Amino acid sequence: MSSEGKLEYNEKVHDGVVEPYPDSEAYVAASGNAPLHRTMKNRHIAMISIGGVIGTGLFLGTATSLQQGGPVGLLLGYAIVGTICYSVMISLGEMVSYLPIPGGHLTMAERFVDSSWSFTLGWNYWYSWTLTLPAELSAASVLINYWNKTVNDAVWITIFLIVVIVINLFGARAYGECEFVFASLKVITITGLIILGIVLDLGGGPNHDRIGFRYWKNPGPFTQFSDIAGSKGRFLAWWAVMTQAAFSFLGTEIVAIAAGEAKNPRRNIPKAIRRVYIRILLFYIGGVTIIGLLVPSNNPDLNLTQSDAAKSPFVIAIKAAGIKGLPSVINAVLLTSAWSAASSDLYTSSRALYGLALNGNAPRILTAVSSWGLPYIAVAVNCLFGLLAYMGVKSGSGKVFGWFVNMTSISGLMSWFGITVTYLRFYKGMQAQGMDRNTLPFKGPLQPYLAWYATISSIVICFFSGFAVFLKDSWDTAGFVTNYLPFIIFPILYFASRFYRGSRFINPEDMDFKSGLAEVEAASYDDPPPRNWVERFWGWLM
Repeated sequence: MSSEGKLEYNEKVHDGVVEPYPDSEAYVAASGNAPLHRTMKNRHIAMISIGGVIGTGLFLGTATSLQQGGPVGLLLGYAIVGTICYSVMISLGEMVSYLPIPGGHLTMAERFVDSSWSFTLGWNYWYSWTLTLPAELSAASVLINYWNKTVNDAVWITIFLIVVIVINLFGARAYGECEFVFASLKVITITGLIILGIVLDLGGGPNHDRIGFRYWKNPGPFTQFSDIAGSKGRFLAWWAVMTQAAFSFLGTEIVAIAAGEAKNPRRNIPKAIRRVYIRILLFYIGGVTIIGLLVPSNNPDLNLTQSDAAKSPFVIAIKAAGIKGLPSVINAVLLTSAWSAASSDLYTSSRALYGLALNGNAPRILTAVSSWGLPYIAVAVNCLFGLLAYMGVKSGSGKVFGWFVNMTSISGLMSWFGITVTYLRFYKGMQAQGMDRNTLPFKGPLQPYLAWYATISSIVICFFSGFAVFLKDSWDTAGFVTNYLPFIIFPILYFASRFYRGSRFINPEDMDFKSGLAEVEAASYDDPPPRNWVERFWGWLM
């Protein structure tokens, strides 16, 4: 603070001298606003990290991926994007477990790269989560059409949007409790579906049809993309899965945003990061493997733009096995997963907007926080973007869902790119300042090589994501715009900001690893030892 008691915020480099960051909570208090409250418990963070954003990407979007890539193309696409996701999360885990502060990796970018990187990454991240909200709302209306096609989708979208808004208005604690319930339901459901899928594949269903690897043989392990013959068509079929797979995995980084409202963050965040591989291996890799075994890639119901029911592949498989009643139950659970994911979308986008304002990259009014820790203006602004889901009333919710998937997948991959670049700078800063990574609350393996792998892979997938529009007689303006607009905007925002601000990279020797650390350490404590086997099991699980 200056002698007048006014906090000079985010003036990192001045005449070659890096000025220290103020504590984020102290800054908020000095600005006249209440800080965010650390109200999320360990079980909230753990379940959010495992199942909080498992939503329509896995349950519904895999329909398009299976149709485009075939069962093996689907599995390979998800497996490769899963390795990228893991690389991003362990990179993010090191940073956010060391400094679990409001704004998460958006604030980290300000400290370890430059203010323009934080500006670009923040707005890209906000854009990604803001558009995911109407995507999930559109998907929810698609799922409900399984039962009723006579009611206009606008009615269902309105109901879902109201529920999501109400959950978020009660603050982080209410959101955490709802997500604990919803995520638990999703984890139980996907686990049950995988077990049921194995039983059905082995002939244990009512029709006693032993499927085995039948659909890997006919219609085949790969599709021929756009009827292109040979290995070229099969390669393109696999590559077409990558963007949709990215959409399914996006959201694991929500742990970083939630860190600013987590209790005991330096212990709970590392626990959550270490569980990421469970989500990747069990739910995603296991789930898409079962889908590829049970549903042929040429099933007409997989086409979300044309199928009236637009059912999940899981529902298609259960119905084909002759199990009555269960498809409706599963569809209902998938509907709650869309609700849950939409709630996470609103939570994350509002906290991203709050983080932008906190770092001086958005209007300061967005830092306004209620007495119970709700950034209510940021939440209200993001609620308005949920109205984009009504585009599906005219164009068809399945088609609109596809548009939003493309746009949010690319912007999400660019966020992963921004996170890993920030980590590489963080890693270099620790080396330059002689800091031992072994002292971090969480230390990721094979670094910085995995961060480099995720950085390069994210850019490559983005660059080739819209390849289909360049094939002969395949030009699609909507496809080109939704694939490449976020990819093009990212560098434009960054270089325009650098030109306007005159910013430059922060020297590794001058990076600030200390500001805000006192508040984080004060919020950390040793958990009491378990008193019995029940508490030991709960501690292991959560």
